Amino acid sequence: MSRMSVLLLALSFALPAAAQEKTVRFLVGFPAGAGLDTMTRLVAEKMRVRLGQPVVVENRPGAAGQIAMSALKAAPADGLTLVMTPLVTVVTAPQVFAKLPYDAFADFTPVAHTANFLFAFGVGPAVPASSLADYVSLVKRDVKFGNYASAGAGSLPHFFSLLFADTAGISLNHIAYKGTAPALTDLLGGQIAAFIGTASDVATQHKAGRLRVLATSGARRARELPEVPTFRELGFNIEGSGWYAAYAPAKTPPETVDRLASAIVEAIKSPDVREKLEALGMEPTGLGPAALARIHKSDYDKWGPVIKASGFKLAN
Repeated sequence: MSRMSVLLLALSFALPAAAQEKTVRFLVGFPAGAGLDTMTRLVAEKMRVRLGQPVVVENRPGAAGQIAMSALKAAPADGLTLVMTPLVTVVTAPQVFAKLPYDAFADFTPVAHTANFLFAFGVGPAVPASSLADYVSLVKRDVKFGNYASAGAGSLPHFFSLLFADTAGISLNHIAYKGTAPALTDLLGGQIAAFIGTASDVATQHKAGRLRVLATSGARRARELPEVPTFRELGFNIEGSGWYAAYAPAKTPPETVDRLASAIVEAIKSPDVREKLEALGMEPTGLGPAALARIHKSDYDKWGPVIKASGFKLAN
C-alpha cells in the first residue's frame, strides 16, 4: 500500500471523531442577561460535558426573535445549530405578522421543551383596587383604569389580557412597551394603571409593596407568588403559560435530534440547574421532541382564535 493510501485510510477513520468535536451553536434571539439567556447558558455547559464537544451560546437579538429563527432556518441540518426560544416566535408571531421569513412548523424540528413560566396581572400603587373583582368594577366605572401595559405588542401576555377582558366583560386598552423595565417604571409612576407580564418580572416589586399583583395565569399558583390566587380561583375560567424550547433546522436526522434532546433533558433535570431555573421563576420541564411537537401544535390552535378575534396584526 502506498504512503498516500495509508494517509487517506487514517483520515477516514479520524473523521467521525473530528466531527464529534465540532462546536454546537445555541442561538438566542434576545439580549444577554435575560432569563432565557441564563437558562440557555446553564444548559449549554451541561451539554458540553455530556456530548464531549464545545457548546456555545450566540445572542442574535432583534425583530422579536425572527433574526435567530431565520439563522436557524438557513443553517445546515447537521445538529450543530440550535435555537432556544420562547413560544412567541413559533406560536404568536406566525399568527400576527403579515409575513414571516420562516414557517414555524415546516422549517424547524422540535428538540426539547425546557421550561414553563406564568403571567401575572398587577396594578400600580395609585389604583384603588385590592382584588381582581375591585379592578373589574373600577374599569366598569372609569375607563381610564383600563389602560394597561405589556412588554410588547403581539406577545402572549397581550393576548392573555384580551382573554381576561372578554371573560370579565370589560374594555382594556393595551399599551405596548419595548421591554418590561420601562413599563414598570410608568406603572409605579402612575402613568398607566395596570401591567401584565411574567410572574418573576413583578414578584419583587409586589413583595416590597410597590405594586399589587391581583392574579396569576396558571392552573396552580405561581411558586414566587404563592399568596396570589389564579384567575380560575377568582372565577375567571382562563389559564395560560409561556414556555421555552429548543429547535433544530428541518430535516435534522432523527438520531441526531434524539442525541441532542437527551443531553438537553438531562441538563434541565439536573438538581443544580432546576434550582437555578426555579429561582428565576421558571418551572423546569425537560420534555423530548414528541412532547414539544404536541405542545407547539396545541398552543398554536388554542391561541389562534383569540388572536384572530382580536384583529391584531403587525407589519414586518
